Amino acid sequence: MQGRVVVMTGATSGIGQVAAERLAAMGARIVQVARDPRRGEAALARLHALAPGAAHTIHYADLLRLSEMKRVAAEIAGAEPRVDVLVNNAGALFGSFALVEGLERTFALNHMAYFVLAAALGARLAAPARVVNTASDAHQAGFLDLDDLQSARLYGRHGPGSWLRHGGPGFGVYARSKLCNILFTRELARRLAGTGVTANSLHPGFVATRFGDQAGGVLSFGVRIAKRFALSPEKGAETLVYLASSPEVDGVTGEYFHRCRPETPSPAARDDALAGRLWVETARLAGLEDQARPG
Repeated sequence: MQGRVVVMTGATSGIGQVAAERLAAMGARIVQVARDPRRGEAALARLHALAPGAAHTIHYADLLRLSEMKRVAAEIAGAEPRVDVLVNNAGALFGSFALVEGLERTFALNHMAYFVLAAALGARLAAPARVVNTASDAHQAGFLDLDDLQSARLYGRHGPGSWLRHGGPGFGVYARSKLCNILFTRELARRLAGTGVTANSLHPGFVATRFGDQAGGVLSFGVRIAKRFALSPEKGAETLVYLASSPEVDGVTGEYFHRCRPETPSPAARDDALAGRLWVETARLAGLEDQARPG
């Protein structure tokens, strides 16, 4: 990883912070995308302490907003002539329905930001380069309705108290977004075939981080209880670091990993026709018409 440039979202806490610090210790230069300046500056200081000679940088953006996704992606593309690894790791679980710039916020942060950053930085990914997308085993509970990507129907199906039966609409929307991560990864890998750039996704395990703290209500309470039995961030970061750095996965693409090994995702996550349709619809929502063409 010596001298390699790693662009990473969600790197100021949890598994992203651990992964960024481990990759920096290996010699990588980390380019972070963060929302909170206080946590961002603290994370940047830790990276400089670990690897004083590397020009680690940070860009600030609210990845719930499509306009911010595009702005920060353009900033990084303008500042970095070469990107060796793109790690899409930022994500969240929300307990209530809200639109931000026309996009449901779970879908925006957990899926659209992945797509927009990969599209903007595609020309900067110099072979052999890697895209690593943090997904989740929660995708097993997800189903994709291309006519309801903003999940208005999904939220509407669940009345008060439905969390007792279904884990709540917030979890269903989260599961859908993680299914999108794997489908996006498969389609990206297909479109990058033969370029020397690979794309893989991963399940880090259920990790005790800040994840779910902002979900609100009963959902946050349930997540806090579950975290008592969760993995440490250090353990959860292992597969992410492996996919970003290990020579063992040179040339491996389109796979879904857990515990540093490929696993078979759900049947829905292996639907390549659905992956292609999701790609086209995502590009349309992002206003990236050049990406909407069949690959």
